[in-house]
Amino acid sequence: MNSFKDVSDILAQLSHGHLLMVNSRRRNGLIIYKQFHAEFAGPGAAVGNFLDRDCKGVLAVGDLSLVDPKAHEDRQKAYLIRRQWVRLTQQITDNAQPLQRAQMILNQFENYFGADLVARLPSEAFALMVGVLPQTVEIVRYCPDHPGVRRE
Repeated sequence: MNSFKDVSDILAQLSHGHLLMVNSRRRNGLIIYKQFHAEFAGPGAAVGNFLDRDCKGVLAVGDLSLVDPKAHEDRQKAYLIRRQWVRLTQQITDNAQPLQRAQMILNQFENYFGADLVARLPSEAFALMVGVLPQTVEIVRYCPDHPGVRRE
């Protein structure tokens, strides 16, 4: 198990091409900032190696724990899980309405991590994951009566 002192340690590991995996035994993850978007790698997902050499920053979600996938099967499974997390985000971005995309990503994170943790994450992170402006995420967060915001 890897213990990182801060975000710069994680960023250095990723940008140097080290393959790590988000610990699948915890509710945690990593938001990985790329040049024009962000990706979420949740429990069990591979991070680093060729996937994230171009990362510009990272944001830990939950009590982040990264582990070394030792066996070939563990690495293969981690790549598949990363792809599943990307597909989940892609399904959200398929929605043409920006307010609905923002609502959907916030709902996904709140359902998995809880509203308190999600409230502490920056709007920009969610915006970059689903291709909306940070202001759109803030409308969903702080103006529930705004036209176009649907509460479930």
